[in-house]
Amino acid sequence: MLILYSTPWCGDCKALKQALATFNLPYREINIDQHPEAEQEVLTLNNGRRGVPTLVYAGQAASFSGFSVARLRAWLQAVGIQP
Repeated sequence: MLILYSTPWCGDCKALKQALATFNLPYREINIDQHPEAEQEVLTLNNGRRGVPTLVYAGQAASFSGFSVARLRAWLQAVGIQP
């Protein structure tokens, strides 16, 4: 399952969630504002940057700050998910 690290105030997070819903892809959302340990995980995944939204699937992670549907689609295909 996809894991989405996000915050409630992030416009890119909202856009990414909408795209995942359009693709009918389930995900588990973790709000890093409410879970400090998750914020540390995001920092680790993004080489020290607190970039949200960050998606993780099967050990592969990507930050989607500056969100685009084309970039999401390419990443999903790269990790083996057909949108």
